[in-house]
Amino acid sequence: MTTIILAEKPSQARSYVQAFQNSTKKQGYFDVSDPVLPENTKVTFGFGHLVELATPDEYDSKYKKWALSNLPIFPEKYKFAVGADKKKQFGTVKELLNQADTIIIATDSDREGENIAWSIMTKSGIDLKSKILKRLWINSLEKEVILDGFKNLKDGWDYYPAYQEAQTRQISDWLVGMNGSPLYTLLLQKAGVKGIYSIGRVQTPTLYMIYQRDLAIKNFKPEPYFELNAKVSVDSKKFDAKLEPYKRFKDEKQLITFMDDKNVQKGNQDGLIKDVQKQQKKSSSPRLFSLSSLQSEINKRYHASASDTLKAVQLLYEAKLLTYPRTDCNYITDQEFSYLVDHLEAYSKLLTNQVSLTQVKPQARYVNGKKVQEHHAIIMTKTVPTTEKLNSLSKLEKQVYDMVLRTTLAMFTDPYEYEETTILTQIGQAIFKATGKVTTNQGWKLLFKMDVEKTDKTDKEETILPVIEKGQVVKADLSTDRNLTKAPVPFTEGTLITAMKTAGKTLDDEEAQAVLKDTEGIGTEATRANILDGLKKRGYLFIQKNKVHVSEQGMTLCKAVELEPLLTSPEMTAKWEVALKQIGQKKRTQENFLGQIQRFVQKLVAEVPEQLQQSESLTQQVTSQKMAENEAKKDAEIGICPICKQGKIIDKGNFYGCTNYKADQPCKFTLPKKWSDKTITKTIVKTLLTKGTTNKLKGFQSKKTGKEFSAKLVLKAGRLSFEF
Repeated sequence: MTTIILAEKPSQARSYVQAFQNSTKKQGYFDVSDPVLPENTKVTFGFGHLVELATPDEYDSKYKKWALSNLPIFPEKYKFAVGADKKKQFGTVKELLNQADTIIIATDSDREGENIAWSIMTKSGIDLKSKILKRLWINSLEKEVILDGFKNLKDGWDYYPAYQEAQTRQISDWLVGMNGSPLYTLLLQKAGVKGIYSIGRVQTPTLYMIYQRDLAIKNFKPEPYFELNAKVSVDSKKFDAKLEPYKRFKDEKQLITFMDDKNVQKGNQDGLIKDVQKQQKKSSSPRLFSLSSLQSEINKRYHASASDTLKAVQLLYEAKLLTYPRTDCNYITDQEFSYLVDHLEAYSKLLTNQVSLTQVKPQARYVNGKKVQEHHAIIMTKTVPTTEKLNSLSKLEKQVYDMVLRTTLAMFTDPYEYEETTILTQIGQAIFKATGKVTTNQGWKLLFKMDVEKTDKTDKEETILPVIEKGQVVKADLSTDRNLTKAPVPFTEGTLITAMKTAGKTLDDEEAQAVLKDTEGIGTEATRANILDGLKKRGYLFIQKNKVHVSEQGMTLCKAVELEPLLTSPEMTAKWEVALKQIGQKKRTQENFLGQIQRFVQKLVAEVPEQLQQSESLTQQVTSQKMAENEAKKDAEIGICPICKQGKIIDKGNFYGCTNYKADQPCKFTLPKKWSDKTITKTIVKTLLTKGTTNKLKGFQSKKTGKEFSAKLVLKAGRLSFEF
């Protein structure tokens, strides 16, 4: 009897193998033995997506060249292919699966993990009904958790609907992309722009959300408004008060009418303290992290991208320090809470600022087994890192681990407590309100005093109101303040991840998001970072000072797609995500959903050509893009090539090179972006191209000694060298 454990990738396979008592490495797999395993067990692995959907040209060679006449492309049966660089490993996996009596699916414990495993098994051509299928479902790669998972394997067929859901998502994205991308690309090229224009079921509405925000900012016209405010004096102390209920006035005339009605005037007058209220208030610590809330927080604090944060969490998961990363849950079960309590002392030693961790009873805000479906919130594992281990982490990994550590430990601290004082002052017939706040117990906020600049404003400056009594007569100075309305704020990657999760309902407030019982988001926890990465790589988005904006090319695409609301609507995409989840819940069939997507694609193919032809705004945008591209081309040219004397030296991303690299007689001249660990800037390159040498530059580093040194750079006959 042979048992094959199928892991998602080599690193995951190694984590399993390290947990077992004995192992022998073979070509593409491991022989393993352990008391928790049957005899004759092997561990093999994919490289993530070992099997992927075939491209259209693998159905028919006519699809090699894009043509409108070939659309729509609807295969009768979808083909799956193995990439040339993965065929050797696939051959190994296929042979092992055919030998197997029992297959243990041990890919990532999520829908995509199911898709990867079942796609490999299906492509292998094995009779699945003749095999015993088991599922390893764990939240951590720690040895103890792995061994416990293998002792308590689940029925593999129970997860088949999750595979159907993931595969349906994959095919629907293929249908929209493989039809929409050639459709819009060919029509936009016909309209006069170059390049490939990628369309996606999730990426296009995401891009359009950013475009709409950019447009709202660009078209925003500040409007004046007036406020009526009071500075109240009691003894020698003063405090500010605002109109209660708060009211804005669109012009001075409206304000004066209000003041006349309330018998108040600008300047000094008497007032009366109508009420003084004091309340003791508490604030609970932040909720535990889902992937998207962690990505948002890390972006807000450290300006890291969503994909960089995901990579960091993944590496911390593989290092056995954090639990499973791709989770949309903010809760843990009693089981996780129990081990956290057992390790509190060890965790607390990792903190620079010591706090009292005395709240050791589970609270429903954080611990609720009913709310945990597939994976619990991201928390620390039982493995507490040593100082040496922490020092070996990258800067971002340290920041992510530290943020998860503090947020998790915060539920064991006291609540943040403060006394709130409200003073109501009557001036004429108008009431003005002042609110003051004094901290009585820092509680969980002590954990987040990592850097003063990033703590809440309320922590930095408290509003302390003077001691005053109801019925006291005071002096008040009324002012009429003119202000301007503010433009919407650009998206950051953090707020964009939140907007994707809430399908455009930009709920920045954590509590408001928690109210959404079934969030109808666009994309999934696992895919949102990749969506943003794809939009950046294609040049549709750019990041400036942590703000996300749409490029000229992105604007052109948005102008083209905005005539098809279903393609740009976050709400519609969210409804599709709900429908996909229903497949996983056996409430909807794959055929039903793909039929819906096919009808949508047919609608695009039928309507889009005429839409683009008649769109004046698109014509204007195409002209704008051409002008922007010409300007960018001029800006990119650093100087004349010193070798061919005809081409221009431009920034090619990882290096500087000649524009004549594809000429009949290609020019291969290049200059590096880094030289002895010093960044070679455009200014340095310009100097080298015009003068052949630079002044003495600091910041070079010797490869032999590691010491810094200064030298001139010299460019002679296309070769770069030092001059001391």
